[in-house]
Amino acid sequence: MRLVNVSQILIGLPRWAKRTIILSIDASLCVLAVWVAYFLRLSEWTPLYGPAAWPVIGSLVLALPIFTVLGIYRPVFRHAESSGFNQILLASLVYAVAYFTVFTAWSVPGVPRTIGTLQPILLFVFMVLARIGARYLLRELIDRGDGVRVLPRVLIYGAGVSGRQLAAAIASRREMKVAGFLDDSRELQGASVNGIRIYAPDKVVELANKLMIDEVLLAIPSATQQRRNAVLSVLRSLHVRVRTLPDIIELALSDLPNGSITNLDVNDLLGRDVVVPATSVMRQHLTEQTILVTGAGGSIGSEICRQIIATRPSKLLLLDSNEFALYAIHRELELALSSPKMQDAGSSTDLVPLLGSVQDEHRVGEILACWRPTHVYHAAAYKHVPLVEHNPVQGVANNVFGTMNVAEQCVRHRIPHFVLVSTDKAVRPTNIMGATKRLAEMVLQALAQEDNATCLSMVRFGNVLGSSGSVVPLFRQQIVTGGPVTITDERITRFFMTIPEAAALVIQAGAMATGGDVFVLDMGEPVRIVDLARNMIELSGLSVRDHNNPFGDIELRFVGLRPGEKLYEELLIEDAPLVTSHPRIRKAVEGFLPPTELRMQLDKLRVAVANRQPDRVREILRETVKEFSPNSEVVDYVYSEMQSQRLLAAE
Repeated sequence: MRLVNVSQILIGLPRWAKRTIILSIDASLCVLAVWVAYFLRLSEWTPLYGPAAWPVIGSLVLALPIFTVLGIYRPVFRHAESSGFNQILLASLVYAVAYFTVFTAWSVPGVPRTIGTLQPILLFVFMVLARIGARYLLRELIDRGDGVRVLPRVLIYGAGVSGRQLAAAIASRREMKVAGFLDDSRELQGASVNGIRIYAPDKVVELANKLMIDEVLLAIPSATQQRRNAVLSVLRSLHVRVRTLPDIIELALSDLPNGSITNLDVNDLLGRDVVVPATSVMRQHLTEQTILVTGAGGSIGSEICRQIIATRPSKLLLLDSNEFALYAIHRELELALSSPKMQDAGSSTDLVPLLGSVQDEHRVGEILACWRPTHVYHAAAYKHVPLVEHNPVQGVANNVFGTMNVAEQCVRHRIPHFVLVSTDKAVRPTNIMGATKRLAEMVLQALAQEDNATCLSMVRFGNVLGSSGSVVPLFRQQIVTGGPVTITDERITRFFMTIPEAAALVIQAGAMATGGDVFVLDMGEPVRIVDLARNMIELSGLSVRDHNNPFGDIELRFVGLRPGEKLYEELLIEDAPLVTSHPRIRKAVEGFLPPTELRMQLDKLRVAVANRQPDRVREILRETVKEFSPNSEVVDYVYSEMQSQRLLAAE
């Protein structure tokens, strides 16, 4: 039978059985201590019968009841720490006094008095050594029985407070084995923390092979993104899984369960520091206000809601046409508002879930008339490029006329602020989705030229990491299922930002707007999608399978551009954006059609939508959005099927 199986059997025994085994071991140690005491006294091994049997009987009669009463059998060997050995010391002292009194102070005929002194000392030493040995042996058996590793072996990058707390949590839970620390501090390198050695990070490749490392845990929450990127670039070559810890403040407020260790954060895929929101501006703009968010159940809309409730508005209106999405965000926000942290803030926020479509003029109008919001954040849109490409009529109806409906209703009801959530795909669009978003921007720009009480603005940003339309969840799913990871083109690049960044940008833009503004975020350099995929694979502890590594774990497969997809995205139609009060937010300066001409084009587009004419819809979009250059000829699925049926009927 394998040793690891023996250890598992021992650990799985009921508590009484374990105590019986330990008590039997201690009884044997009592006998051994008497035998060794006689050897030390007489310099020869003495048979334990006749008068020599009395110290054995006395030891068993005194030791086992005393040890049981004083609780030395309650701690578990493999988890016993200093408190367990303190109990052994106390129990041994009590036992030593009793044993010394009987065999030294009173004396027993035929038994040397020194036995009463030597035996308790030897018994204490034997018991301590037995427990240390058992603790070490059980842990090693669990980790390595018969040379087969059971627990994953990990390196912790960072030997600071969070790293040491993490190591202690791992030791207590026994779900991983910490093989060592890595730390940048030369003063710490070569030292040990609780018996775990600290190594220099430049030896990580050698250590990964030598110590058979399965994972690296990043415990450097205070490091800059630039430093984290440098660390990750080294770890990628190891083909081990990399996971990270939450912020140091969260660590200080928790007992560091293993649940605090998370998969690599999407922030680490950005390649830049996350833009910090100006929370004071957001609070000043939204506190005690009534706010409406359309598309509240979507990725961006829901995050806007999360950030808004932190500013303590008076009312938050949640509008969505998807019942389940609306229920989910409403329930989540209710739980957040009932948390102790939010309760301690004092003021309360009323949540109002509203079912309805932004295309429904009457529904939107009655909501605005009833609740009179001061701010409207319009995040309701169809955003998946291939789906909108195949359903152009619905895309225009929702993205253009839905936006136009909400904006015009805001103007009619004199709502102070309206902010449209737009996209970088609106810049020189090659697909229907991008063209509809650019046309929606143009509608707002035209409305802003009119004399009205509503400040209309729009926010344009790049791909959002982790959103429902992002490649990150798709890549994660493909990696978990063993691949392949599908990429449309090796050359494709995208600007990326996080969901919290996008939501904060929308809110801050509303505070900065003066009317007709198009805001964009300075997001640094675009990211190659193929590099993003490689990073995710390698930081999951896997390798990329290609011609250089035919035996790798995950294949990268290039499947060609999807209908309407661009190789490169842009944030500006014109150059030279204007600066704003936020160092990373810019204001685009872009032209648009005169209101009269735009209204004529919209009227024609509305007729094409009403008559279900996808080809005509595409044609009018090309006429209206001058930069629109479609790279796909896909038309509406329903329209194509109806045309086919008409042709068959005619035959």
